[in-house]
Amino acid sequence: MIKALFRFRFRPALAAVLAGSTALAACAHIGGDAPDAAGAQTGGRATNVILFVGDGMGVSTVTAIRILEGQMRGEPGEENMLSWETFPHVALSKTYNVNQQVPDSAGTATAMLSGVKTKAGFIGVGPAPARGDCAGALRALLPTLMEQAEAAGLAAGVVTTTRLTHATPAAAFAHVPERDWESDADMPQDALAAGCRDIARQLIEFPYGDGIDVALGGGRANFMPESAADPEYPDRTGKRRDGRDLVAAWLDRPGARYVWNKAQFDALDPVEAGPVLGLFEPSHMQYELDRAEDAAGEPSLAEMTAKAIELLRRKPGGFALLVEGGRIDHAHHAGRAALALHDGVAMAEAVKVADAMTDDADTLIIVTADHSHVLTIAGYPTRGNPILGKVVANDARGEPQNEPARLQDGLPYTTLGYHNGPGAVRSLPRPDISDVDTQHKDYRQQALLPIYSETHAGEDVPVYAKGPGAERVRGVMEQNEIYDALAGALGLGGE
Repeated sequence: MIKALFRFRFRPALAAVLAGSTALAACAHIGGDAPDAAGAQTGGRATNVILFVGDGMGVSTVTAIRILEGQMRGEPGEENMLSWETFPHVALSKTYNVNQQVPDSAGTATAMLSGVKTKAGFIGVGPAPARGDCAGALRALLPTLMEQAEAAGLAAGVVTTTRLTHATPAAAFAHVPERDWESDADMPQDALAAGCRDIARQLIEFPYGDGIDVALGGGRANFMPESAADPEYPDRTGKRRDGRDLVAAWLDRPGARYVWNKAQFDALDPVEAGPVLGLFEPSHMQYELDRAEDAAGEPSLAEMTAKAIELLRRKPGGFALLVEGGRIDHAHHAGRAALALHDGVAMAEAVKVADAMTDDADTLIIVTADHSHVLTIAGYPTRGNPILGKVVANDARGEPQNEPARLQDGLPYTTLGYHNGPGAVRSLPRPDISDVDTQHKDYRQQALLPIYSETHAGEDVPVYAKGPGAERVRGVMEQNEIYDALAGALGLGGE
């Protein structure tokens, strides 16, 4: 009955999940190959697939990024089209986790990269175990798209502006019942004793094919022992308590290369054989607006995407690539819209580069978000009003006022705001922002409800697709169906 309802693919490890938690399993895999209007199955074959995830990039964020990008070129902004907004196939994705109405990035990334909805906090693990249950997780492992691609002889790569061990990138190669297990120092002793491995170690010890071919992002500390000083910040050390140098373990692979700064990255020759690991910060990479201030230098998301494609092309069978604009999410949590939107513009440039470097005839590109955020766009600002500025409305004649509009308290307000977050107005009168530069990168938008970190939102997020198999992206989709489109285009994970 359950198998008939949910049509799990290539998932013998899920037998325990189905037996142990029928209710949760019943939520896990909804939908399947998209039928066309006549009910027939459709789908093209791709040589390559690229999944772009703008972490936290809901519809309001996409709209604000669109306007900002246009305004950065001196245009009003509203009529602008982002690189992915020209893609011919568009859908909405339902992002809930099996146990949460408003999801987290671990469960949503697992849905997109393993094809199964699961609990919040779970990476590459089905929904039956309790959070943090190592033994239960080992019985509920979910194969990932990158594992399947490597097993089939394809190349696989991961690019992110977060730590490579963070939730979204980790879902490409790791299996843990607790997203915070990024290094062994983050894990309880009972989990280590039961045989669970931290996320950094799983990247290095990836057992499928010849291993991950390209991994570019932050998170250097999770790969270094506590005794090792960071190469960029000598006053910092690694986090690992097991004494292992995982960078050295990566370099044990034939022809392997490692870079940690912009000069080394720029010097990489894509023609050379061997896998490439790039770790550009001890933790997350810099926000796009802060990147120029980094002493050692960091590549942009577009530069990392281009390099990854060049490197992955060396393997003749094709490739699967995950690219995450991860710090959009972090800026929203901090209530700082300028940082979030500029990271979104950087992701639009990365999509543009990938689209230009690939062929629609053989490459499926999907752009989406894992979840939304509680960003709002409001106040009737006049056409072309700076998206990060204060609201300037039209007067009775339909002409822009000469000064910002004011609310009932007589004070101005910004077009962008948050339903909750650290910028909450905690007492009246509301702070007067008349003389505040609300377009500054460190400005924190006012919010309604006080909370130390702004939260995710639960509405559907957009999905954009082009290339072979893109017709699977349409209508309102369960988020795990994004995996179906990717795997189906590559001919992986069949019934």
